[in-house]
Amino acid sequence: MNTNTEKISAKVIAAIVATGLMSFCGVIVETSMSVTFPILMREFSITTNQVQWMTSIYLLLVAIIVPLSAILKSSYRTKTLFTVASLFFIGGIIIDALAPSFWLLLVGRAIQGIGTGIALPLMFNIIMEQVPTSRIGFMMGIGNLITGVAPAIGPTFGGIVASKLNWRWVFYSLIPLLIISFVLGEWGITQKSPIKKQQIDLFSMLMIVFMFCGFVTGFCNLRSQAFMTFSVGGALLIGILGMGLFTWRSLTLKEPILQLRLFGK
Repeated sequence: MNTNTEKISAKVIAAIVATGLMSFCGVIVETSMSVTFPILMREFSITTNQVQWMTSIYLLLVAIIVPLSAILKSSYRTKTLFTVASLFFIGGIIIDALAPSFWLLLVGRAIQGIGTGIALPLMFNIIMEQVPTSRIGFMMGIGNLITGVAPAIGPTFGGIVASKLNWRWVFYSLIPLLIISFVLGEWGITQKSPIKKQQIDLFSMLMIVFMFCGFVTGFCNLRSQAFMTFSVGGALLIGILGMGLFTWRSLTLKEPILQLRLFGK
């Protein structure tokens, strides 16, 4: 075997580090903010139900964007997706670091969710496409380690920063890492697979939005409101209907957003 063909180039390593750093920041900012909830409640005079949207709206946007990753990957250049994800994430971080109100804070979190939703699959796509076959398992393990460590250290990181400095420094402290990620990605990410424009099925996309919005809203309100209210039971019903219609649509389309037929084999 020619060992030269098994080497991972510097550009591929830079691309993996860049996307891995962004994924790491995306996960750590989600887990670290949970410990700042009491501080945010006092500072912005909000309730427990309101402050939990800091996490919910972020995860909601991630959940909506991630299913589109296959279509986005085939329709746009990898570097373009990385650049867009970086700009969304950095923009959301800056908005949250400077936010004078809680609702602007939520806007920043939503923007970060879009960036993270685009960025999370990129690292694994690059590994599968550009790493030699004999090294894929090792690099996938590194990728999983990056995303697995972040939730473990996130709450500790958030607690230390919030107690020693200020909760806004949770966002400020990530900016240098994101700048390093951006520079490495712009240099290292190259295009290997051909671009083939795919059309997004708007009905499926709408059902994904209904499904996740319904479930997130319903479960978020379940603790404070009766089940037989629109904000709980009605929202959960919308989520169930969205999931059912999305499943039906995916099974009838030739090229669905998610290939659900795989689960039947």
